[in-house]
Amino acid sequence: MSTAMPFAAGTTLLADVTAAVKTAGATLRDRHTAHARGVSLDEVVGEIHANDDAVLDVLREPLLAARPGSQWAEDELAGGALPAGEWWVVDPAEGNINHVHGMDDWAVTATLVRDNRPVLTVVHLPLTGDTYTAVAGGGAHLNDRPLTVSAKTDLGAALIGTGQAKPGEDERTFRRIGDSVTAMLVNGLVVRVSVPATMQLIHVAAGRMDAFWQFSDVRSGLVAGALLVSEAGGTVTDLAGEPWNTASRDFLASATGIHAAALKVLSPIA
Repeated sequence: MSTAMPFAAGTTLLADVTAAVKTAGATLRDRHTAHARGVSLDEVVGEIHANDDAVLDVLREPLLAARPGSQWAEDELAGGALPAGEWWVVDPAEGNINHVHGMDDWAVTATLVRDNRPVLTVVHLPLTGDTYTAVAGGGAHLNDRPLTVSAKTDLGAALIGTGQAKPGEDERTFRRIGDSVTAMLVNGLVVRVSVPATMQLIHVAAGRMDAFWQFSDVRSGLVAGALLVSEAGGTVTDLAGEPWNTASRDFLASATGIHAAALKVLSPIA
């Protein structure tokens, strides 16, 4: 359990946000097909944008109404610090590339960020009906069941994940990803490289995976999982070992028992 100061409006707001995200999830589910959509790059991008637009049409206004005075972070691929105050950081189709290719690992996420720290999140998986939630100081849950990170203390026994945050990142970032995967393959048990980040971070929060790292600050892929993992008893830092927030340049979320060992492997590459 996190020791963060409880988010006072959490219980009522969480119910409203969960309802809104589930409604948006139904929209995304109805757009899903068992086959890939689009052949050319332009066609694939068009499908991705159509998914985003359809979900945002039913998600944006309910979220803003649920938290008067909150603001909307427009660019889901943006990173870095937000201005002071409360912001909705939303991914209307987290794992959109998977959705348009007929795969199952995608979700709708909505996270309230206060002064650059996530304080409430909902991650809904429309195909399974599962909903992951967390409120600062109030724990993390899968549906109504509390989540707890892995109890592992040996990095050599760990299942670890990473992935790229978005297409078209610079070559230096791609090389760091490659170097870090090699290092973790040497020091860990198994490394998964996939997208999106949130779909790996829910596994870390649930104790099914042991760690996830990323060399990018795309906030929409990290804020939900950061809160889920920390509220499930895990540790979330940048790759220098400092507490993570949306201004951080890189990211590591893990079971506390392997966090120091993972940092020792990754920090020289970062």
